[in-house]
Amino acid sequence: MKLLLLGMPNNFNSQSNSKPQISSKETVGKLQDRLEDIRAKEKEEEASQKAFALGIPYINLATFPISPEALSLISSDDARAHEVVCFYKTDREAKLATTNPEGHAMAEFGANFTNAHDVKVELYLISDLSFEYAYRLYAALPKISKSVAGVEIKEEDLKKYQAQIKTFQDLDREIQNVSTSDLLTLLIAGAVQSNSSDIHIEAEETDVKIRFRIDGVLIDAANLNKKFWAQIISRIKLIAGLKINITDRPQDGRFTVYLTNDKIDVRVSCLPTAFGESVVMRLLRSTATGLNFEDLGLRSPAYDQLTKQIARPNGMVVTTGPTGSGKTTTLYAILNKLNNSETKIITLEDPIEYRLSGINQSQVDYSKDYTFAKGLRSIVRQDPDVVMVGEIRDLETAEIAIQAALTGHLVVSTLHTNDAAGAIPRFLSMGVKPYLLSPALNAIVGQRLVRRICPGCKKEINLDSEVLEKVKKTLSDLPVEKKQAIGFGDNWQPKFYAGSGCPACQGLGYRGRTGVYEVLLMSPEIEKVILSGQVSEYQMRDLAKTQGMVAMVQDGLLKALDGITTVDEVFRVAE
Repeated sequence: MKLLLLGMPNNFNSQSNSKPQISSKETVGKLQDRLEDIRAKEKEEEASQKAFALGIPYINLATFPISPEALSLISSDDARAHEVVCFYKTDREAKLATTNPEGHAMAEFGANFTNAHDVKVELYLISDLSFEYAYRLYAALPKISKSVAGVEIKEEDLKKYQAQIKTFQDLDREIQNVSTSDLLTLLIAGAVQSNSSDIHIEAEETDVKIRFRIDGVLIDAANLNKKFWAQIISRIKLIAGLKINITDRPQDGRFTVYLTNDKIDVRVSCLPTAFGESVVMRLLRSTATGLNFEDLGLRSPAYDQLTKQIARPNGMVVTTGPTGSGKTTTLYAILNKLNNSETKIITLEDPIEYRLSGINQSQVDYSKDYTFAKGLRSIVRQDPDVVMVGEIRDLETAEIAIQAALTGHLVVSTLHTNDAAGAIPRFLSMGVKPYLLSPALNAIVGQRLVRRICPGCKKEINLDSEVLEKVKKTLSDLPVEKKQAIGFGDNWQPKFYAGSGCPACQGLGYRGRTGVYEVLLMSPEIEKVILSGQVSEYQMRDLAKTQGMVAMVQDGLLKALDGITTVDEVFRVAE
């Protein structure tokens, strides 16, 4: 019997031949990497067996998050000479790792370290590869000042860079030419020069973007070559006390720049993203302006109303608004106004942003179970006259704050709601009892921050008819006396202003910020609604209007009429 193979295609083996061809160079490279991995594992296994034989613990530092503070306890010269590093330290113990734990020299080194730092030393054995990995981290260690606990960024360096940076173009040019060690000084100098509150450093697919938050708005400041990213992020982490080899989890740290008559506290946040970690540095200056009550931007009648309420010996004053609306600054300004030798003021904050002389400030610490609620319980036993709670987040904190307000203390705090009218429904939704809330509340302040027109390029403008109509409609339900003061009527022709952009404001047309406010006071009508337990924001807003409250957006438009800000800015922020 014969088998015939009919119609067999010529490309029968085309599938097997269609595999991508791998170059010999690529093959060799992969083979070398594989061999290096094998050799590294063999060395680690040898070190582990040696440690077992000697009866001491073994560690691979390439897989351990090394503390920069611990690493800096041994100089790089001593580390190289003795092949030893400190990779972990607490108040009571320190862990040293060495390639040569035997002999008199290491025993003497350990004894000297114990005496110098008053800690118990535990010695670990590491491989040569592990030591070299740790030793390379010294290159990114910051210079730490011995006189104060902070980073030694010299004031003269800051001033030098400030003199060189007048525009964002100057910053972008200079940033391409500085070393990694000077980059942070340059960025802080640029942020101080432009009055930025935050520095954003974001790794993207092809480069690294640097943005400054100026007057609440993010502005592109410079771009960096992506190849420098690893060095930049390592230096920032080391300075902020973060683990440099942890890249897949968020981390928070801080450092301080000490100046002659001031200091800059820098809070650092690292977050893993698709193309590398995103870093945000918030700059907090201890002598920041705007902490005077008179400078907040409150105008009559809100200024007079709030002044009267914070002068009362008891009750609660709450500021509301989203993140970044200036609530904490308002609280500090209130405390400054109340601060005198006869008044004991205690604060509970997360974190403490500005140090205030004559005021006892306490910071919550969730890692030690020191929460707002537990801290507040302790504070009321300290016999304070005024208590500031950084934020009311839960029912327990709210109830303790209300009890304090009802028992002879003035309590000031913040709450996350969009406006003053939303505060009461928020308290009730937490579970606060209506019969306790109504007698405890004195006033609720709603607020936002708007940018000021740059005085160097301010000019009069004409609004579009549609925008002008919107302005008139918004101001139509102002209290009668307010409408009379601005001449509001059928033929009203208001004047408004804007900034055209100049070097002083980096071409933005704005420079600095001020607040727009609304103050909701307690009244018998509002108390009656609270006690009913059926409260909505719309109902509270209508009641506030009937008792003459000027809304935030109206306060902003009145400031626009005074040439302080623009109509666009008011509608952007407060509408």
